[in-house]
Amino acid sequence: MAKASARNGFATIMAESEGRFMAEQNLANHGKFFPPFHFFVIPVLTINLVRVLWVWGKSGFSLAGFLQVLVAVALPLGFLSARMMALKVQDRVIRLEEQLRFDRLLPVDLKARIGEFSVDQCIALRFACDTELPQLARKVLDDKVTERKAIKKMVTNWKPDYLRA
Repeated sequence: MAKASARNGFATIMAESEGRFMAEQNLANHGKFFPPFHFFVIPVLTINLVRVLWVWGKSGFSLAGFLQVLVAVALPLGFLSARMMALKVQDRVIRLEEQLRFDRLLPVDLKARIGEFSVDQCIALRFACDTELPQLARKVLDDKVTERKAIKKMVTNWKPDYLRA
């Protein structure tokens, strides 16, 4: 484990200290599930919605049943909205981190173009190692590559990001 910690840096040390060692991250496995949310909250709320709709249909349409359906719809929408807001804040933080990194690593001619990077481009470029970043950043801007997945596929030396929400 010490070798993996040295190779992956602070994020891996943090993952290990939290009792969860993570595999080497790459394009194929970098997506993240949060089991309590994805495998418990969402399924339970979906089952509840189906149950409430079934009971409402079986017992006859009433105002009380309609209110139960509204609550059963509002709960998953509320949780999904909260999740989307957290991810949007995370994207904004990543954009700021990457703009600071760009300012530190890009050549002078590309530093003048930092404002041209979209949020999606910044988020995808965070996986490029420091030595690969200038060349890849230039290609992304010059070729107007905007798709996150396409940019991630262009990365040859993956820099993992283990500290995501």
